[in-house]
Amino acid sequence: MSKITAAITAVNGYVPEYVLTNHELETMVETNDEWITTRTGIKERRIQKGEGLATSDMAVPAVQGLLKKRGISAEELDLIIFCTTTPDMPFPATANILAHKIGAKNAWGYDLQAACSGFIFGLTTGAQFIESGKHKKVLVVGGDKMSSIINYEDRATCIIFGDGCGCALLEPNTEGYGIIDAVLKSDGAGAQLLFQKAGGSLHPATHQTVDAKEHFAYQEGQAVFKFAVTNMADVAAEVLERNELTGDDIAWLVPHQANKRIIDATANRIGLTPEKVIVNIERYGNTTNGTIPLCLWEWESKFKKGDNLILAAFGGGFTWGSIYLKWAY
Repeated sequence: MSKITAAITAVNGYVPEYVLTNHELETMVETNDEWITTRTGIKERRIQKGEGLATSDMAVPAVQGLLKKRGISAEELDLIIFCTTTPDMPFPATANILAHKIGAKNAWGYDLQAACSGFIFGLTTGAQFIESGKHKKVLVVGGDKMSSIINYEDRATCIIFGDGCGCALLEPNTEGYGIIDAVLKSDGAGAQLLFQKAGGSLHPATHQTVDAKEHFAYQEGQAVFKFAVTNMADVAAEVLERNELTGDDIAWLVPHQANKRIIDATANRIGLTPEKVIVNIERYGNTTNGTIPLCLWEWESKFKKGDNLILAAFGGGFTWGSIYLKWAY
């Protein structure tokens, strides 16, 4: 019997219509377009506007588009893994809410929280259910409404993040395509450098926590950059070395879109030229769990069957990881 691997068979994405430009941010905080662009590579980001809209509301059109592409119904899905840092509610899981909204009556699901590395963690987890033979169709969603936890008076964070959602379908493959290897890492020592202080069991919501603006994302920019620029590059290099690959063997690097300088450092570390690196940070900013699936969605037409892709991410926690996969279609 041929070895079963988990292959991506469809991808799709969704970003809100509203565009928040650097020039608009200049009217909100003490910053300017040149400062933002030079340090991050971001020109604009998408923001979900409207009352009563949550992360799941971006996932619905993304997933519906994926199902239409693949020519399957939501009822054929076995499992939904929703990778998000901004769930609709603390509970129930946004995966369950999404399943109800799209009519995935036969799927079980749960949320996965690994900050910006979530989608890579989710793909790797979903692959286990495919490889074991337990499931045939696993949907991995990565999406965040980061605007819901961003303080637009804090220029250290408000310039970086945007809203968006992407998704990928995993199915069995016996031709050698799909997820070949993954390296995943985490280190809780970095927790206080990038986190949301209040809202959990340690600091439940009170008038005081709200007044102190402790329900917004906080980061020590320089410290996080230092860890990310080293570890995201190192883990991408590690997955290449484990599989006896060099940059010449790689068709595309699909990096988490946190900072253009981190992306460049990762590409340089594994010997890739800029034309092999997928970058859309200038238009969407950092959508946290949404960045990698949005990149896959936008570049889908350029991928060829058998292409070697390296996915790499770094996130709060700290979490980081890399996946080596062969494109299946």
